[in-house]
Amino acid sequence: MPRSNRRRPEQPRGDGFERMLAGWKRTETRRGSSWTVQPISAAQAVKDYTCPGCGRTVAAGTAHVVAWRADGVMGDAADLAARRHWHTACWRIA
Repeated sequence: MPRSNRRRPEQPRGDGFERMLAGWKRTETRRGSSWTVQPISAAQAVKDYTCPGCGRTVAAGTAHVVAWRADGVMGDAADLAARRHWHTACWRIA
């Protein structure tokens, strides 16, 4: 059977909130608060961020974790907007 050279329509990716929730994540408790933690692979890390643990840059292309409050009173969208990108080692010792 011959191969089709037609382009397939792209699947909608959704907004940042939906994409963030779609990935693998876990819930951890730190200092009496619940946090949602999602690992980010080096391939997914496309921007530079400042790690709140050490104050240094989490460079693009560096695997790290993203954490946000899981028990906030303002709702999921507000908690996700307040997410922070941490070096994996900084998150472990926080």
